[in-house]
Amino acid sequence: MLKGKKILLGVTGSIAAYKAALLVRLLKKEGAEVQVLITEAAKEFITPLTLSTLSENPVLSDFTKGKTGEWNSHVKLGLWADLMVIAPASAQTMAKMTSGLCDNLLTAVYLSARCPVMVAPAMDLDMYLHPSTTRNINTLVEYGHHIIEAEEGELASGLVGKGRMAEPEHILTHIQDFFRPKGALKGKKVVLTAGPTKEFIDPVRYLTNASSGKMGYAIAQEFINAGAEVTLISGPVELTPPAQLGQFVAVNTAEEMYEQTKKYFLESDIAVFTAAVADYSPEVAEEQKIKKTGDTMSLQLRKTKDIAKEMGILKKPHQITIGFALETNDELENASAKLEKKNFDFVVLNSLQDKGAGFGHDTNKITIVETEGKTTFGLKSKKEVAKDIVNHLISKLS
Repeated sequence: MLKGKKILLGVTGSIAAYKAALLVRLLKKEGAEVQVLITEAAKEFITPLTLSTLSENPVLSDFTKGKTGEWNSHVKLGLWADLMVIAPASAQTMAKMTSGLCDNLLTAVYLSARCPVMVAPAMDLDMYLHPSTTRNINTLVEYGHHIIEAEEGELASGLVGKGRMAEPEHILTHIQDFFRPKGALKGKKVVLTAGPTKEFIDPVRYLTNASSGKMGYAIAQEFINAGAEVTLISGPVELTPPAQLGQFVAVNTAEEMYEQTKKYFLESDIAVFTAAVADYSPEVAEEQKIKKTGDTMSLQLRKTKDIAKEMGILKKPHQITIGFALETNDELENASAKLEKKNFDFVVLNSLQDKGAGFGHDTNKITIVETEGKTTFGLKSKKEVAKDIVNHLISKLS
């Protein structure tokens, strides 16, 4: 998605400057051309040699090249780029940006740039919360710039709070999303399952799991953002369906989810199976509430239909199917086995061994497993994970 894109990366004086090395590496891996601009203060935290080696371009910090008098034209640099990313953006640099001060090459290029600008602030907690910083960030938003919010965590001072620069993987997601063609999936029909199922034992009791549906709903929203027509088939969750859905189908049981998925699957171009469908259901659902009659109770269960596997049998050559695997052990082996068993194009793997991943969280950590290999992402919000999944699919299609 970033192949051939020209990106100016501005690195300013913050301890987070060391993360710029990984960001450059990630951008280059995605096929982008990267030109790094660095302030004198940033050189105290990371060397130009490191960034020039990774970017395969000289790192620029001065208006002239050495003693030759040759000019590093801030005008040409500003015209060259498709996107300017300032990461980390210190409080001082953001203050200069809002007031039009350009006493270094980076801010001069910023004032000359005709391309969109992304800003990833990084500073200590109290600096980030100071009214002047808040005002400057709001001003940059008014200028039309994209702010990649600072994240919470342990800071260089030892304080814990908001101010950490977003992780390079998170910044990459924002950049990919920015370059994602508008309406990239326009005309595509997507069917997506989400949430848990309820397998009733009697009118008031049922078997279920802890799936919140948050991941599936976030993915549905990203498909809508990409222009697709989305049918969301959802088990019982406490979420509001995304706006602009093509269809919303509420179900309870695994059997109901199977019937509705089959109904919409054959007309779809893309199917995503995020639902945590019960593997077993009571053999008999009693019509009346079961009374407590003894110290033990036996419950006879029968296997439910494997929805993803059944759709994999019906799958046509033009269709793309994406599965999810929530594992506790032998994660890669189990996810890889699902590729062939269920005829998936790729599997999104979650491991309950990863802190912050799995049911109930607002974050997730995934690995996309396909026959060509695997791609691992860091811990992110489920909204960002949804972007990664949809962007990965769009990259495969293109």
